[in-house]
Amino acid sequence: MTTNFIAEVELTYKTRVKASERPQIKDSRDAFELLYLSWNLDSIEHIEEFKIMLLNRCNKVLGIATISKGGISGTVIDVKLILQYAIKANASAIIISHNHPSGGKEPSEADIHITKRIMEAGNIMDLKLLDHIILIP
Repeated sequence: MTTNFIAEVELTYKTRVKASERPQIKDSRDAFELLYLSWNLDSIEHIEEFKIMLLNRCNKVLGIATISKGGISGTVIDVKLILQYAIKANASAIIISHNHPSGGKEPSEADIHITKRIMEAGNIMDLKLLDHIILIP
């Protein structure tokens, strides 16, 4: 049997930030401010996006990743993609976030459901879900 027809899988995480220079998240306000800076303010009122903040054991930020972009009223979130990013970054915890172009502050039933699914998947991987932040324009 030959292995020429088998794909090689490689997990990589590349950073240009020294561990000592990474911002630390102490509360939801810290997370909100960093996430808000990562948003495209030209589209925050028009396109719903879902992002994750990846954290190490000391709650220092390893990175922020966009998981999906959708339309005015929603976006599709694939839990497997969230876990892939967390594994690649060797994250110990995550904070998830999305915007509500409508300006609504309350989470929808879909928001609550996906939060529970992400938490359950993270628990299996020993990955803590610390918060779900909704940004409004």
